[in-house]
Amino acid sequence: MFEQIFENVRRKSPLIHNITNYVTVNDCANMLLACGSSPIMADDPEDAVEITAVCDGLNINIGTLNRQTIPSMFAAGRRSVELGHPVVLDPVGAGASRLRTDTAFRLLQEVKFTVIRGNISEIKTLASGSSATRGVDAGVADKIEEDNLDHAAVFAREFARRTRAVAVITGAIDLVADEERVFCIRNGHPMMSAVTGTGCQLSAITAAFVAANPDRLLEATAAAVCAMGLCGEIACRRLDHADGNASYRNYIIDAMYCLTPAALEEGARYEMR
Repeated sequence: MFEQIFENVRRKSPLIHNITNYVTVNDCANMLLACGSSPIMADDPEDAVEITAVCDGLNINIGTLNRQTIPSMFAAGRRSVELGHPVVLDPVGAGASRLRTDTAFRLLQEVKFTVIRGNISEIKTLASGSSATRGVDAGVADKIEEDNLDHAAVFAREFARRTRAVAVITGAIDLVADEERVFCIRNGHPMMSAVTGTGCQLSAITAAFVAANPDRLLEATAAAVCAMGLCGEIACRRLDHADGNASYRNYIIDAMYCLTPAALEEGARYEMR
């Protein structure tokens, strides 16, 4: 299943417009290239709508909001929906400040998102309007673990139903859900949390995977999550005693570049609930 999805990304090489945060924008661009897609970044209001019209998908990341880029997010999002292009929302830090939270809520009201990806605290904020979010990290009480996995899966399906989007909740166990099915994904490595931007990179490649597979949105999203986690595993095996998180970041991108569709199919670890 995932083999064909990844082959489509490599073959179609979708052009993805990213209005994303400046902390990780370079890594997002390189990860898109590594997975076989093409990136473009345009966040000025006079540029964003025109650029998004020639792209195959849009990735909106609210990690470093400012008053200039916010209108671009809305305008590009609406234009993408008009054109039938997939739109991914990464609500980084939703719940941590009024500006982030209010912007995320307004985006949900005005843009029909294809995929919404965040950690459990961010998604709970969007679902309920409140959270104990600490920066961009899930709080201790919000972790998805084996003993609350069934409950979390129900929550993910309900959030997907309410938003009419594929819901992605990332953590030690990743959940990818529509209103009927949930992929519980166990790829990844704890060291991924030592690198700024692995979540941002995932959101970017998710836009590429769904753009290349518009008829299989849930499966394409799950394939992207598995691919990112698998690359984290492969990169960790490459580390030696002199390597740290900077090397690890590069090795993750290298792993995506070298990942084959067959290796993704073989290495993906998930169950359905």
